[in-house]
Amino acid sequence: MRPPSTSPRPRTRPRWFVTLFLTDMWERFSFFGMQAILILFAVAPRAEGGLGLPHPTAVALYGAYVGLLLALSMPGGWVGDRLLGEQRATLYGGIVIAAGHYLMLVPAQVTAYFGLVAIAVGTGLLKPNMLALLGRFYGPRESDRREAALSLLYIGIQVSALLAPLVTGFLGERVNWHLGFGVAGLGMTFGVVQYAVGMRHFGETGRTASHPATARELRTVATRVAAVAAAAGVLLLADVLARTFAVTHVIGAVGAATLVTPFVYVTVLRRRSRLDHGGLRRLSAFRWVLLASALFWMFVIQAGSTLILFAQDHVDREVGDVLVPASWFQSVIPLCILLTAPVIAWLWLRGGNRLGVAAKIAMGHGLVGAGFVVMTGSAVAAAGGTRVSPLWLLLVLFTLAAGEVILGPTALSAAVDLAPPAFTGRTMGLYWMFAAVGGGLGSMLGRLVSGEPRPWYYLTLAALALVTAAAFALSRRRLDEVMRPAGPKERTPPALSGISGATAPSPERPS
Repeated sequence: MRPPSTSPRPRTRPRWFVTLFLTDMWERFSFFGMQAILILFAVAPRAEGGLGLPHPTAVALYGAYVGLLLALSMPGGWVGDRLLGEQRATLYGGIVIAAGHYLMLVPAQVTAYFGLVAIAVGTGLLKPNMLALLGRFYGPRESDRREAALSLLYIGIQVSALLAPLVTGFLGERVNWHLGFGVAGLGMTFGVVQYAVGMRHFGETGRTASHPATARELRTVATRVAAVAAAAGVLLLADVLARTFAVTHVIGAVGAATLVTPFVYVTVLRRRSRLDHGGLRRLSAFRWVLLASALFWMFVIQAGSTLILFAQDHVDREVGDVLVPASWFQSVIPLCILLTAPVIAWLWLRGGNRLGVAAKIAMGHGLVGAGFVVMTGSAVAAAGGTRVSPLWLLLVLFTLAAGEVILGPTALSAAVDLAPPAFTGRTMGLYWMFAAVGGGLGSMLGRLVSGEPRPWYYLTLAALALVTAAAFALSRRRLDEVMRPAGPKERTPPALSGISGATAPSPERPS
């Protein structure tokens, strides 16, 4: 039985919702605050408190970190659903995130790397379970209220993403990098404390695991985890003994893992789902949506890596006598999302049903491709050492935001429509695992970039986005026909479940 507070009053939100809203807001503040200065901290000289990494290595580190964070949402959701329950999983995830930020507060290189791993692990544990907990407060006939609650969370995310870089960016760039990370950790600490205090409003909802794992299942999982850890340990030890160890080896291994794992899971899902011919066709078509999403997040991840480095080194950031911190450009995308999302939503309500999934994916990639064409021109203008107008970069960031507003919800909706009946939640988790593929690809491509602006790099991204847009536009009728959702008798309603990681963080603007 649900606690009495689960039914929202007409003009108010229940206390459990306020607790979850503030937890999500502070978690996103800490995430975006850290993310805004991570790449700049990585390339800063050691004498200035940074890691002193070359630009390609720093970009690869950023991509591997984002990919790892997304990939861990699947096992994090499993822990909540089968082991801890959503309440405790969310609490422990927040504690681990805060600990990770405080590790980065310590002025030492090794603690910075351990801090990044801790933040990724904590986010993978907190995010899917917190949203799964929220979903449990709404019954199957309250989808409208659940969607309204998620919309409020989304607005809170964008506000946090807008404000956090302004705070941590100023402190990190102007005062001390580690102070910026410390403030991000302080924000997460606020979130954890108020969550712990507000847990009493949850009642029995999410207190225990909804599908507890058997002793045999736990032994199997423990054996597999131990085997993977042992293999990684042996490889690391061999690298150290051979005196060839470098941080780039770890970054490359993480990037490779995020690239391979989702494709393995697709194969497993296909074998276990026991679909009929129509279901197999829809799942096969959905793989193209997943690949398009992976490419899209690979483009979006550039905002926090190559584009912010470009802003630091090649954009005229002086406004009068004030030098605008490069990290502040990270606030542009959430601002643009807040401005464009209502417009796009209005357009879809007016006639969006005439556009299928493939057409909207083509539009999203087309906008991104146009943005990187502009970025190519900006890189050409800056190649001679001239600092270019910030309007170039602002326009590029606007296209990324508009493309995200179009493609993100479309791909998530397709994940719900095309999911096998018994695997709806896990298919949603699979979508975010392919977003991790985008992080891995961004990590690999980052190795191609040096500290100087390279027009060919941005032109390659533009060509890839535009070719993808053209391919989906040309095949839209065939894909939409194949991806037509199953009838109501063939499906089960989607649910936010802890095992799925149903709604996990996206690289830039997590939902």
